Amino acid sequence: MPATTLQSKLSRAREENRAALIGYYPAGFPDVDSSIRVIQAMVEGGCDVIEVGLPYSDPMMDGPTIQRAADRALAAGTTTDDVFRVVEATAATGAAALVMSYWNPIERYGVERFATELAKAGGSGVITPDLIPEEAKEWKAASEAAGLDRVYLVAPSSSDERLALTTEAGSGFVYAASLMGVTGTRTKVADTAEVLVRRTRAVTRESKLPICVGLGISTGAQAAEVAAYADGVIVGAGFCQRVLDAPDLETGLVAVRAFAEELAGGVRSR
Repeated sequence: MPATTLQSKLSRAREENRAALIGYYPAGFPDVDSSIRVIQAMVEGGCDVIEVGLPYSDPMMDGPTIQRAADRALAAGTTTDDVFRVVEATAATGAAALVMSYWNPIERYGVERFATELAKAGGSGVITPDLIPEEAKEWKAASEAAGLDRVYLVAPSSSDERLALTTEAGSGFVYAASLMGVTGTRTKVADTAEVLVRRTRAVTRESKLPICVGLGISTGAQAAEVAAYADGVIVGAGFCQRVLDAPDLETGLVAVRAFAEELAGGVRSR
């Protein structure tokens, strides 16, 4: 299968001796057209990859900031088809476009149909935080047929056996959750992050699957710290917070672009 845009972006970052900057933002917050503009600002500021969040009513992994953003997207009537429209606009920027979604909305939409529509929109793959490889037989078949990457999560609590199984089942990159908890900005990166990356890398030597770290990264300095040992730095709540705090969209766009520039500087200071 030819390389996806995601794989190409991560490979290019590695060739440039830096970590990739991966930004998360929920489709439809505060409305579909505005979310497209925010994502465009994220890419203009230096994001290589965008995780387009599919708003969900029961986000077990998301902290209060992303939950507030997702709630507003749902209140605005955002649908799965709207998510694909945001993915298409994201891909048009030149960034790699992923969908971050819990499994229930994908299953309700139709697994094969979801994969087909995402590929048609220019998406590179899907991050499924609550789907484990042992239960992903249907998704594996649908994603492979559509040429999509499957990104699974590992955590500090993952055994070596679990790390090996998860990395073998995935493609694109391994999402290393830096701590046991929910998303959100924090004053420091968890000490467990580097240890988890080192343990995961030990089981990915043959595949050379990139390892990207998320949860709790909120400054350029923290991005630089993680970029010293990870292949990618994932940031989400910080982008949502800037839009939530802004008195209007235009002000929010300026803040989002500046934040992306700060983070992009961090991942390039390896």
